[in-house]
Amino acid sequence: MDISAIIIGLLAGIAGGFGIGYVLSSKTGKRVIQQAEQHAKTLVSDAEREAEISKKERLQEVKDEWHKKKQEYDAKIQSERAKLQNEEKKIKERDEAVKKTVEKISTKEKQLQQFEQELKKKQDDLAVKQKSIDALVAEQNARLERITGMSREDAKKFLMENMVNEAKNEASQMIKDLRDDAKLNAKKEAQKIIVQAIQRTASDHSVETTVSVVNLASEDMKGRIIGREGRNIRAFEAATGVDLIIDDTPEAVLISGFDPFRREVARVSLERLMNDGRIHPTRIEEIVEKATKELEEEMREIGENAILELGLHNVHNEIVKYVGRMKYRSSYGQNLLHHSIEVAYLAGIMATELGIDPIQAKRAGLLHDIGKCAPKELEGPHALVGMEIAQKYKEHAIICNAIGAHHDDIPMESIIAPIVQSADSISGARPGARRESLESYIKRLTTLEGLAQGFEGVHKSFAIQAGREVRVIVEPDRIGDLLADTLAHDIAGKIEEELEYPGQIRVTVVRERRSVAYAR
Repeated sequence: MDISAIIIGLLAGIAGGFGIGYVLSSKTGKRVIQQAEQHAKTLVSDAEREAEISKKERLQEVKDEWHKKKQEYDAKIQSERAKLQNEEKKIKERDEAVKKTVEKISTKEKQLQQFEQELKKKQDDLAVKQKSIDALVAEQNARLERITGMSREDAKKFLMENMVNEAKNEASQMIKDLRDDAKLNAKKEAQKIIVQAIQRTASDHSVETTVSVVNLASEDMKGRIIGREGRNIRAFEAATGVDLIIDDTPEAVLISGFDPFRREVARVSLERLMNDGRIHPTRIEEIVEKATKELEEEMREIGENAILELGLHNVHNEIVKYVGRMKYRSSYGQNLLHHSIEVAYLAGIMATELGIDPIQAKRAGLLHDIGKCAPKELEGPHALVGMEIAQKYKEHAIICNAIGAHHDDIPMESIIAPIVQSADSISGARPGARRESLESYIKRLTTLEGLAQGFEGVHKSFAIQAGREVRVIVEPDRIGDLLADTLAHDIAGKIEEELEYPGQIRVTVVRERRSVAYAR
């Protein structure tokens, strides 16, 4: 009974719970539906309001766009009207100008007609006067024929023969005077041309050297340049082809090398490495390569500037590079580029004085020593090598001959060749043009005096004029006048064989006999 009552009670509770749940769920559903309907009405109302607002905004945008297009169209119409008005104004101005031109032409035509009438009248007057003059001339000729007893043709022939003979005599006398003046003034005029050429040319010359100095910021930099176990300095010397001298000189490093271009590459590279701070073999090779390319470009620009300075044109690019390389070449302490420019100026001045093309002389003077800048594979005298280079790049035959003949390696074929040779001698041999170190200078003069002193019969020898002349005093009892001439040639030949020197050396043999007596 108890269990049955419990079960019945549970069933009744469950049934009551379902009933209460149904009642509650039905009320909640109605409420949810009502809320949903209310929310839907709200959404519809909001959508209708937003649609109305969007419609108004769109209508406003359309109105604004239409107004903007209307303004643009009005502005365009107004611009076109302004252009039309300007065109109409220009057309009116042109019409007025044409009317004025027509009026001027009409006036000119009237003036020309008047001038033609006047000219025709003057021509008629001239014709009348010419007839009168012809009659007078005929009358005068008839009178002259009666007076002289000669016909007109005979008189003309006689006068022409007299005039020709007189002209021949005057021409012969003039030629004789010119020849006499030329003989008297030839040497003076030649000296004048040379002196003027020297006076009108001035150039700086650099002293020959094989060492460049690079200043250091501190002594510690020497160790970084040397590197661990000397790897940096070995890499630098291998890349540049120079010797790097690091000694006790405070805050300085010496770069030694016979090639000025290599020394300049080394100097620039070392300064850049120190500024960069990264000193190691790979960086050294990069900097040296970059410096080499920059200096080669600089040489090309130097060549172009030199050619422009001299007023030359149509020079081959390779010739321009050869000219630029002259900056880093020297001969007996004289910078080759400065020397070549000076020779060009001198040759141009001489050519002008002689009435010859100065541009051609300048060109030959500038290029006369390009053989000294030739690659090592081109062997032979620099004059002939330079001539080959000029021929390769289509220089004029006269220029090529002047280059090859300026040291008498080939015959001279034009007047330009001796002009270039003379200018080269002036530039290279004049006092102060070329310099050498004191030690080599003293050694050369001592050797020069020793060569002359070694000949038999020589009493004393002196090198004078900075080594450009050696004066030899002989013993008069052992050397006669004829032997003195032979001795001078023998000494000159030995100097040419055994001594290197700039320009030329004059050998003067002095034979003097003195007789001395005393009155007691």
